[in-house]
Amino acid sequence: MEVWPRLPQVKNGPSVRIDLHTHFYPPEYLSALELLDNPLEVTRDQSGNKIVKDRGARILTITPEMSDPTSRLREMDEAGVDIQVLSLSTPNVYPFSDDDSIDLASRCNDYLADLAATYPDRFKCLASVPLNAVDAAVRELERAIVELGMNGLIIGSNINGKPLNAPEFQPFFEEVDRLALAVLIHPMTPAGVETMYEYGLAPLVGFVFDTTMAVTRMVYDGMMETYKNIKFVVAHLGGAIPYLLERINNGYRAYPECREKIKDLPTNYLKELYYDTVSFHEPALMCAYHTVGAEHMVMGSDYPHVIGSMAEAVSSIEGLPVSEAQKQLILGQNALRILRMESLADEEATT
Repeated sequence: MEVWPRLPQVKNGPSVRIDLHTHFYPPEYLSALELLDNPLEVTRDQSGNKIVKDRGARILTITPEMSDPTSRLREMDEAGVDIQVLSLSTPNVYPFSDDDSIDLASRCNDYLADLAATYPDRFKCLASVPLNAVDAAVRELERAIVELGMNGLIIGSNINGKPLNAPEFQPFFEEVDRLALAVLIHPMTPAGVETMYEYGLAPLVGFVFDTTMAVTRMVYDGMMETYKNIKFVVAHLGGAIPYLLERINNGYRAYPECREKIKDLPTNYLKELYYDTVSFHEPALMCAYHTVGAEHMVMGSDYPHVIGSMAEAVSSIEGLPVSEAQKQLILGQNALRILRMESLADEEATT
């Protein structure tokens, strides 16, 4: 792997800033979208940007920063971000054949792990696994965490249309629970995406509601009760979860099927999850804050997607009307705690 010029390292102190929701697409992955058999379309938009479509709807805009660590490091310094947690984003490795997904997940994880090893003070990473081939996903999960030292996982809100509570995924979640890992639940192409072909509706609105649907289904299905060791992080401020929390509770009160697999109100499970701050909107952030507390919020930027922003990720948290200690939890200390960053956590304790 190519080694990029080293930039000055950032000292990690009590105010360490960790951007948990960022994405990196290895060049080989971007090539695979065009060269390997899959149902997606790679084309260009009216501005000449290369984009990926699923059933006619834009789901990804490809930017140079997606595969460029050097510009990424410079932008991190400009925004005041100490550490980025890198992960593969939508469409992940799921659209390909099982064999291609297995191979691509391994190659992408190797690439991200090598990048994190090159810049251990600036980059950490989440593994992708081929959940369309569950046995292989379990093997790759163990390899990525135990051998490569990755910090957790990223999974889609659905796997080629299958919900995460499908019985076939049970062995995977059992292993994740055994290892007590952090798992970022990231939106995938939602059902009905063919109706979202205009105005970028799929990534703007469809994605976050697919996340909302996925997490609500997981709670009612008892997954949060069964897999208590997993630290679930819900992307994009939890979709609509904080806003709809009492409605979800009322489902438990009103519908018998919503009580079959859980013992308590959904709020008792949803408040144990973590929510990244990819919203940048103070009223929305404060809704999440009043719902789950600063202890369950983590900074995210969605960089380098065209609607993401590291600068806004930082400034939106720093501008919240909460205490400085609570801001520090959101900016980085919660991420230190859940992402296996033991050495940095020790350094924080002695600073």
